[in-house]
Amino acid sequence: MQNPQMKRLMQGAWTLSLAAMIAKILSAIYRVPFQNLVGDTGFYVYQQVYPLYGIGMTFALSGFPVFISKLVAEAREPQAQAEVTHQAQVLLMWLSGAMFIGLYGCSGLIARAMADPQLASLIQTVAFMFLVMPILATGRGYFQGTFDMSKTAVSQVVEQVIRVAVILIAASVAAKAHWDPYKMGAVAMSGAFFGGLAAAGTLWPAFHRIFAKKHFAWPGFVSYAHLLKRFVVEGGSIALFAAMLIVLQLVDSFTVTRGLQASGVPFALAKSLKGVYDRGQPLVQLGLVVATALSATLLPSLTTAFARGQHHRFEQTAAQLIRFNLALSTAATAGLVVVMPAVNWLLFGDRDGQLALQTYVIAIVLVAMINAYNAILQSLNRYRGTTRTLMIGFVVKLVINQWLVTRFGTLGASIATVLALGVITGLLAIQVPRTIRQIADRDHFYTKLAVITAAMVAVVWGVIKVLPFDSRGQSILVAIVAVIVGVIVFVAGATFTRLFTAREVLALPLGRRFLKMTHKH
Repeated sequence: MQNPQMKRLMQGAWTLSLAAMIAKILSAIYRVPFQNLVGDTGFYVYQQVYPLYGIGMTFALSGFPVFISKLVAEAREPQAQAEVTHQAQVLLMWLSGAMFIGLYGCSGLIARAMADPQLASLIQTVAFMFLVMPILATGRGYFQGTFDMSKTAVSQVVEQVIRVAVILIAASVAAKAHWDPYKMGAVAMSGAFFGGLAAAGTLWPAFHRIFAKKHFAWPGFVSYAHLLKRFVVEGGSIALFAAMLIVLQLVDSFTVTRGLQASGVPFALAKSLKGVYDRGQPLVQLGLVVATALSATLLPSLTTAFARGQHHRFEQTAAQLIRFNLALSTAATAGLVVVMPAVNWLLFGDRDGQLALQTYVIAIVLVAMINAYNAILQSLNRYRGTTRTLMIGFVVKLVINQWLVTRFGTLGASIATVLALGVITGLLAIQVPRTIRQIADRDHFYTKLAVITAAMVAVVWGVIKVLPFDSRGQSILVAIVAVIVGVIVFVAGATFTRLFTAREVLALPLGRRFLKMTHKH
């Protein structure tokens, strides 16, 4: 790859990473005012159906576009790139059409399977989002494959802004007009379609200019069958990992309310308890943004090193990815577990479901490590093993979830999620080459990290005990002080024990300035 093209690719990767981060932050933050406006039962109604939207969004946002961009990049010649994009679009039109008909037509059946027939109208609303998926996925995939990342980035941010705006407007109107929670949920869910439509509008003009005058010959059923197989194997693997947490949430949608009712909890209370349990999802999303922000900057160099046969550089970058993800996600997880009483009250107005939420946020460190291991293995073109591992984790969640919920309530659902993610993490870690794992633990990295984290937890716990809080206003002060103290202790511990090498510190934001400061002292 020539230097100008490499430079353009790296700039594009940065742009796309920034847009993805903005979209994730928006997707996590809006849930807090939304829950405050509609309450736990209204939040339950929305979150029950959200995984169906989330899976579709993942297909249109990351799974299929990444795979299509790979097909486009492989084609090289402009005409061949256009042809493979056209074939992908035709195939996706059939797939998305089938998804729309299946969801809309079976909405009543799905709602009953979720133990709440009134959810049918929300499921029908979500189905419309799949109609805009072909243009979103192929448009994003084509432009990414031709190294024009800006259009994909703009479409991602526009989609989230419009969707979040519709959701919050629906919640505000519902609170003032005293709408039924299911009516509110259906209107809020329409944000998925309008957001997708707005995103498609940003892609369509440029996409149409390129494809309007092109004519494509029928390639035959064999060609489409081959492409469909690649969509399922390669595109499906990428999409499943991107939608991993959402699939686990979908299992919760079908089993938590049902499990609570089986244990003797009245239906109205079961809905409220599920709404409290769902508070964990935005907390995990925000934790993951913090924990994996740096890893996105390492992925392009990881892929480039492997493509160029630079094995030593690949191993060093892979180990660096593991160390960064583990350190930041461990700090975020441990800090959130300790500060949870203040955070829960600050964001949601009470301390309900504290133990279930503290258990659930352990998912942050597990998902961060799964993302790191998966990035390494997919850079080595190992798709089948990672996909099988993911399916094993899903089966674990599916088999044990309702049983644990019946015995331990929503805490059981949190335990099931952590166990499923733990299985996936362990099986993926085994598949990562041993040399990379050995480099990751050089200079007793894991031991140092454990000691630093324990010290941080002890100090922050002490701060919370010294600063008791009896109101939502006081919880703001406690949360801010606890977070600042936690960061200071962790950074001081990492500096004292030399947790990261000088090269790794330089890769961090303001790393060069930090090194100069510490060397002066």
